[in-house]
Amino acid sequence: MNRRHFIAAASLFGGAWVSGTAGAQPASTPRPVILVVGDSLSAEYGLKRGDGWVPLLEKRLVQQKMDAKVVNASISGDTSSGGRARLGALLAQHKPSHVLIELGANDALRGLPIQNTQDNLTQMTRAAQAAGAKVLIIGIQVPPNYGSDYLRRFEKVFIDVAQATQAAVVPFLLRGVADGPDAATLFQADRIHPVAAAQPRMLDNVWPELRKLLR
Repeated sequence: MNRRHFIAAASLFGGAWVSGTAGAQPASTPRPVILVVGDSLSAEYGLKRGDGWVPLLEKRLVQQKMDAKVVNASISGDTSSGGRARLGALLAQHKPSHVLIELGANDALRGLPIQNTQDNLTQMTRAAQAAGAKVLIIGIQVPPNYGSDYLRRFEKVFIDVAQATQAAVVPFLLRGVADGPDAATLFQADRIHPVAAAQPRMLDNVWPELRKLLR
């Protein structure tokens, strides 16, 4: 091939390469995977399957035309230490883009040290963030009979963890349920677990913060 033919061929192949690159389609955005790690408040305890706030979240995502997968890894009776112990495997298995942590209530019911709860939630949040997920911490409050000092310190745990890790936070999952005028009608006979009618309110407490993260 002489020099003139070489230049012509190089121009032809070069032009084809540039054209092919320019016409390539950008990679599609991965579908969000929302992992919920909670206790009985998120595991539909005492409810018909599909009535809990997590299944209602799946329906709302469809209504909002937001294509996302929800994985509910909540276990009734779980504590923050239990959630911490199993989080690594859940992150590896599901590779979530978002992690919702709803734990701590059973720590209080068992009288576990508040500092332990805070440490566990902090480590869970940092592990999820290190795996590339955005984290939403969902807080809970204890009944007033625990004493005002304990109530105040426990409530502050979720805010402190969120601030320390720069995570999003819902201070009280049961706002408008446990502290509303119709609270007596919104709980099951055990007075701990909300009935089906309360689940949409619980979702409404979570949704604004989650929607921000999904954007």
